[in-house]
Amino acid sequence: MKKIVATMTVASALFASPIVSNAALGDQTLRTGMKNNDVKELQQVLKQKGYFKNGTTTTYFGSATKQAVVNFQKANRLATDGVVGPATWKALGSSGSASTSSKPSTSSTTTTSGASKLINTGKKYMGVKYVWGGTTPSGFDCSGFLDYVYKEALGVKLPRTVAEIYKVGVSVKTPSVGDLVFFETYKPGASHAGIYLGNGKFLHSSSSKGVGITEMSNSYWSQRYIGAKRINY
Repeated sequence: MKKIVATMTVASALFASPIVSNAALGDQTLRTGMKNNDVKELQQVLKQKGYFKNGTTTTYFGSATKQAVVNFQKANRLATDGVVGPATWKALGSSGSASTSSKPSTSSTTTTSGASKLINTGKKYMGVKYVWGGTTPSGFDCSGFLDYVYKEALGVKLPRTVAEIYKVGVSVKTPSVGDLVFFETYKPGASHAGIYLGNGKFLHSSSSKGVGITEMSNSYWSQRYIGAKRINY
């Protein structure tokens, strides 16, 4: 009798409380009400990308986490259900076994393809003059150029200012082809950016020359470089 009571007590506790799991990040679908370490890591990733602005991260998937997930999904053209399944994990940059597909991951191929589209599209506008506040091929400022190229090449809408783009990008130690490189110019913080082409070169719209290619080692830009970020698409 005691064994039966004990078993029922344990079963009741399991059903009454959210499941706590130690699975690797991306290995399970996360949704409202869950409580585990994966939720905390999810919040940290969302916070790094500028979506989780609640301050303190916890292990509980509540309304603030769901809203952050929905905002991220909306920005990445995913189903805005607030559930972190395979597609959302992939967009976040984690590819655990939550995916039900048996096909090998093609994320690196997709990234390479996207980078090529980005660069080829950007190069079409080489020579376009610089215009403060410009957002079209009749004249670009640096962020206007990036937004236009991302939209045309990948269908991705970037924030309007370099400072805001810097906030949503994911930091990388060394830029890869297609990543964005940022510089501090006329004010503190990120105020200029371009698309990294590889071989120490980047494509951007500068106030002196308009859209063109510049060496990262250039004496002006090398002193003002503050880092590289990757935009997930």
